Amino acid sequence: MQTPTQQEKKQCHFCTSNREVINYKDSESLKRFMSSQGKIYPRKKSGLCAHHQRAIATAVKRARYLALVPYTNR
Repeated sequence: MQTPTQQEKKQCHFCTSNREVINYKDSESLKRFMSSQGKIYPRKKSGLCAHHQRAIATAVKRARYLALVPYTNR
């Protein structure tokens, strides 16, 4: 059994599925990378590469501005 420090790195969801575009209008897929409080997961928790993490953050911020995704769930 592997210890927590020896676990394999998560693979980027978008790199492995060959998805070209991260669409800010697809709120269901964006919610996968957000906590229940509406915060964007960090790279270590989401398992995304740096390129796609920046794209997800931008898409979430655009979706929040257009009220497709809430800022908070209070």
